[in-house]
Amino acid sequence: MGRRYDTISFLSDYGAADEFVGVVKSVLRDLAPHATVVDLTHHVPPFDVRAGAFALARCIPYVAEGVVLAVVDPGVGTDRRAIAVEVSGGRGVMVGPDNGLLGPAVALAGGAERAVILDDDSFHLAAPGATFAGRDVFAPVAAHLCNGTDLGALGSPIDAALLLPSVIPLPRVEGATLVCEAVWVDHFGNVQLNVGPDDLEEAWGPDWGGRVRVRVGEHVRSMLVVDSYGAIAPGAPGLVVDSYGMLSIALDRFSAAEELGIGPTDLVVLQPAGADDGVTSPVSLRPSAG
Repeated sequence: MGRRYDTISFLSDYGAADEFVGVVKSVLRDLAPHATVVDLTHHVPPFDVRAGAFALARCIPYVAEGVVLAVVDPGVGTDRRAIAVEVSGGRGVMVGPDNGLLGPAVALAGGAERAVILDDDSFHLAAPGATFAGRDVFAPVAAHLCNGTDLGALGSPIDAALLLPSVIPLPRVEGATLVCEAVWVDHFGNVQLNVGPDDLEEAWGPDWGGRVRVRVGEHVRSMLVVDSYGAIAPGAPGLVVDSYGMLSIALDRFSAAEELGIGPTDLVVLQPAGADDGVTSPVSLRPSAG
């Protein structure tokens, strides 16, 4: 027997319109009734493994000890592998497809310690078709782990170095220019970039000034780096150090993504800017629907 777990943290792209989430949670309830299921999110954009990987990575420092069940699986029913990965000295196991979804979260948890391919179907449900692995493979495996089944009993061991990596964009420095990318737009329209305050200091030195010239396509804005949304000047975008320690382009109480036309994967170019650089441009804020 292995370690028993009491929590399953569940992330998917299933959405809320169909029965998929409810069916998976019912399987978990049936097989591991003692376990609490925490819904991290089920609104990862459909089929978007990269967005799912970012979302899981944002969550992982805060999830409870236990099993992480992550399903964003456009390759379901193909020869892509189903895997379970042990992390943090056995305090957690991540279960999902081997398509890059788990990679950043595994890295943030300190790296994989053991990993298996979930090829022992005695731990799966009988499947009428091959397209719902969340119900038929991942959920029962997560439940068996919660019940104390050892990871090694669930399938064939695999070298963790052979798991598929995620395609995570890294910023690059070109002289005084920091080329980065929008990686996430949250519910409020804040646009998270793949850079943090330390990246700015590393690129420009400790005395770079606190104001950034931001270029997205043909649009250029001058933005201050601030610690809260309320510190952004009215009608103008700013760079907020968000709750994950990254920089987000934001407007106070409005959607920066909508007003500036920015979305995930858009290229964003940053340069240090003086307070009088002349490119500050307030946006025209539309009244909210009411």
